[in-house]
Amino acid sequence: MIKQELIQRSPVRIFEKSIHGGLKAGEIGIIAARKGIGKTSVLVQIALDKLMQGKKVIHVSFTQHTDYVLAWYEDIFSEISRKKNLEHPVEVKNELVKNRVIMNFNQDGVTIDQIIRSLRAMIIEGGFAADALIIDGFDFSRTTIEHLSKMKSFAKELGLEIWYSCNVGTEEPVYDKNNIPLILKDYIELLDIIVILDPKSDYIHLKVVKDRGIMNPTDLELQLDSKTLLIAER
Repeated sequence: MIKQELIQRSPVRIFEKSIHGGLKAGEIGIIAARKGIGKTSVLVQIALDKLMQGKKVIHVSFTQHTDYVLAWYEDIFSEISRKKNLEHPVEVKNELVKNRVIMNFNQDGVTIDQIIRSLRAMIIEGGFAADALIIDGFDFSRTTIEHLSKMKSFAKELGLEIWYSCNVGTEEPVYDKNNIPLILKDYIELLDIIVILDPKSDYIHLKVVKDRGIMNPTDLELQLDSKTLLIAER
């Protein structure tokens, strides 16, 4: 399979169609689940899909060392290219790497203004015109409305789409009656798309629980393979 076929047949196309064309510039999307369910895998697959299309991505990690993040990209790209029999995988991977930047922050030691200043320096002064931010490991139990408001304003100003992972915690209940993670209840107006990963006996169901102004829209016919953690049609 050539790269263009891989893009066209990607399950991310189904994902985007289900949320009215995907996340738009200036919007914030959330992939939420308990720890260890596959949030990072979904974020990396969203990022790889954009990189395949020649878009630029900044991956921000609040918990993982750069080498660990790189390993996620290496492993998922290798699994996809093997499974889809991608032609010229080395050349394709080399193209992707040019359009990806990985940054690390410690949530305890940095303010939102410092984070935005660093991102702005990379995008504007560094000439890396990112299309998307992928933010993994951010602890929503320790954030504020001000923090997310500033990130959303920054996304609108520079035309970025932002995908966060969100650990919903362990203490029941973790979701409200609309399946919205309770940890996000104070920020719901700032969040455009929320997807939860719902583990079943032999797969992980991707469920859209907020699509802009709509709660619990039509079910998403996608799942994560419990072994490979790749997105697939159900």
